[in-house]
Amino acid sequence: MFERIMSTFYNANAALVFEFCYRFINIGKAYFGKVDEESVKNNFVLIYELLDEILDFGYPQNSEIDTLKMYITTEGVKSELAVREESQKITIQATGATSWRRSDVKYKKNEFKPTIPPGAVLRADVDGQVLMRAYLSGTPECKFGLNDKLVLEQSERGLSDNAVELDDCQFHQCVRLGKFDSDRIISFVPPDGEFELMKYRSTTNINLPLRVHPIVVEHGTSRVEYTVAVKASFNPKLSATNVVLRIPTPLNTTSVDTKVPQGKAKYVPAENVVVWKIPRLQGGSELTFTAMAELTATTTRQAWARPPIDVDFQVLMFTASGLLVRFLKVLEKNNYQSVKWVRYLTKASGTYQIRNKESNT
Repeated sequence: MFERIMSTFYNANAALVFEFCYRFINIGKAYFGKVDEESVKNNFVLIYELLDEILDFGYPQNSEIDTLKMYITTEGVKSELAVREESQKITIQATGATSWRRSDVKYKKNEFKPTIPPGAVLRADVDGQVLMRAYLSGTPECKFGLNDKLVLEQSERGLSDNAVELDDCQFHQCVRLGKFDSDRIISFVPPDGEFELMKYRSTTNINLPLRVHPIVVEHGTSRVEYTVAVKASFNPKLSATNVVLRIPTPLNTTSVDTKVPQGKAKYVPAENVVVWKIPRLQGGSELTFTAMAELTATTTRQAWARPPIDVDFQVLMFTASGLLVRFLKVLEKNNYQSVKWVRYLTKASGTYQIRNKESNT
């Protein structure tokens, strides 16, 4: 093992030290191929020349490889390992050999079946709010209880698989924070009217309300075929409303023939997208969109960037973070009865994206 250690006589900017270390390694590779113990010993004088040219009074001044090669033309001595690696690359380039496959492989039936696994979630996070509407007489004290398994501290993470984990929490100034830290109860004297009690962020154990599985097949340079399945993965008693999918098309698209089982789909040339609008999507149901886009011929074959599919929606009485209200109490000296109700709403607008699967014929 070859370790690289840098030391300073005085306190220095750590980022500068690391940056200089990595940059000097790249310079060494440009001069003598591989930075290891053997190459450092063989190029001891050259390394001192480089340091003298790069540093002035201990401060890095010039670390551009092309500029250094104009002033220091000495050829570095490459280590045996570096020479051996280069010779192997030359042999492979000359013979076309592939080390990971034998050349004498034979099958009676030649098959090639690529398997595309189900889409994985690359990133999921929730930015949430707790909004209150308080029209109460006097100066009541309200107590607001959340999930029993609510995790805030980093040290508490991993205690339960079904715990609700919040990465960040901000409260209104009326909240007594001591109560929340001890038993996860939000105790407060509310201002009159509507206000934001708290806002939070969660990135763990997110329940995605919609699953979208797109398959896009390019038929040469003339057509693109779409099959997009959207599934509502929440309780059948609930429904998503105002569902809008924006499915991107190539820039040279002339027309799109769409077929949808529900809602309406329309090609928007100005935005290079097909907009599929579904007024209502029942929980547990699945819809499949199919389309064929016709393309104009182009003189240059440029790869299509395949932008992601955007989905907008809102689902009433569903929480993606899993945050739930256990109780809401109103305590006032007159002991009057108050009407209490809770509404959950999960919505996305421009922040719910699905990557396209690539396939060509």
